[in-house]
This record gives sequence, C-alpha cells and structure tokens, in this order.
Amino acid sequence: MFNFKKKYGQNFLTDKNLLSAIVKDAEIDKDDFVVEIGAGAGALTCELSKHAKKVVAFEIDNDLKEILSSLKLENVTFRFEDFMKVDLKEFVEPFKVVANLPYYITTPIIFKLLEESDNLLSLTVMVQKEVAERMVADINGDYGVLSVMLKFYGEAKITRIVKRNMFFPEPNVDSAVVTIKIEKKYDVDRQAFYKFVKTAFSMRRKTLFNNLALTYSKEKLKQTFDEDFLRRRAESLTIDEFVEAYKKILG
Repeated sequence: MFNFKKKYGQNFLTDKNLLSAIVKDAEIDKDDFVVEIGAGAGALTCELSKHAKKVVAFEIDNDLKEILSSLKLENVTFRFEDFMKVDLKEFVEPFKVVANLPYYITTPIIFKLLEESDNLLSLTVMVQKEVAERMVADINGDYGVLSVMLKFYGEAKITRIVKRNMFFPEPNVDSAVVTIKIEKKYDVDRQAFYKFVKTAFSMRRKTLFNNLALTYSKEKLKQTFDEDFLRRRAESLTIDEFVEAYKKILG
C-alpha cells in the first residue's frame, strides 16, 4: 500500500470526468508536447497520454516509480527528479504545462516556468483556490506580484472550481483550475521587470515612493515621476502602468 507523504503535498485526483475536463481546458491535441509536474499515481498522466503527441511527467517521489512504470504509456516519459532543479532550456520545442501542483510549492514552480522558458505556450494548473484568486486578481483586493506577473505574460482565467472531496486524501481547502496562454505582449527584460514589481510590492501598506526608494535613489524617483504617482500604492497600478513605470526608470 502506498503511503501518502505530507512533505510532497500529495493529494491525488481520481475522477475521470474531472481529469478529462482539465485536459480539455488545456486544449491539448495530438500535436502537443506536454510537461506534467507531479505525476502522482498517474491519473492525469493517463488522460494526457490519450490526447497529446508526447508527455514528459515529473515526479519527485521515487516510491511512485513502480506504480507509474506499470502504466506502460508509450508516449510518456517519466522523470523521477525535482522539477525545480531542471534546466528548462532543454525543452527546445514549444510545450504546454498541465499539472496538479503541490500547494507548498505552487508559486515557485509557476515563476520558474515563466522566467526560465522561452518555449512555454500555456499553463493549465490545479492550485489552491485562494492562490487561484490571487493569480486572476485585478487592481486592489488580492492583487499582488503574482497577479501582475501573470498579466505580464498573458491573461489568467479560472476555468473551474474543484471541491476538496474530489481528492484523496482529502485536503483542507478547495482547489481551482487556472489557465494562461503565454502572449509575450511586453518587450522588456522579464527578470528585471519581476524585480521591479517585487520592489514596488515589498511593503503593501507603503507608497510606491517608500518601496521603490529601497532600490532606487529618492532623487531619481522624484525626477522621473510626479508626486501623485509616487503617493500611490503598488496594488493600484495596472499592468500597463507597471510596464510604463519600469521603462521610465530602467528603460
């Protein structure tokens, strides 16, 4: 009998209708190369293999090797390693990501994919409902670094809410499926822009002036922006305003 491990955030999906719906949300077809992160017992992997050209499925837990290998999926390659240590430059062809992400490492995985790969076409991920709401948030409210950066890369949408009783073992929270198609709308250095956004949000209750002054000189900020802008908070800036501000100070 398999022992579920809390340290890996293992909560497996088994509902076939839901698995099929997730693959449909991701718009997977016979020409697609798909990367799955956290294969678990392989339920989603099996569904992906029916629709995709090929799948590379990552799983950190070696105890699942026997279960996954027994599935004998011809177009699937299982890799038993930590996805966070993988060099994404090895994926030289365009790919889509479909994954039921472990709650404890959701945001780092998303940022790794967005920052390190030039060939990512789309993300379809199952995440904690609260995280999903931050991912799709507009100005104010749950709007933060994650919201801004996803808007920088495309438009995140919640496609379905998944109740906790759909998992085994059952987690303490509901989940949601979020999709984002990568558009690359803005021609700026993405890693430098990410640092700029993080600085702007470094203390949520502080003004842009107070936060940006942690990295940039106060004199330069006053020369570059008017007082009304500097009195605003990061959560009030649209993605276009963030890009414009970044260009003014670093362009």
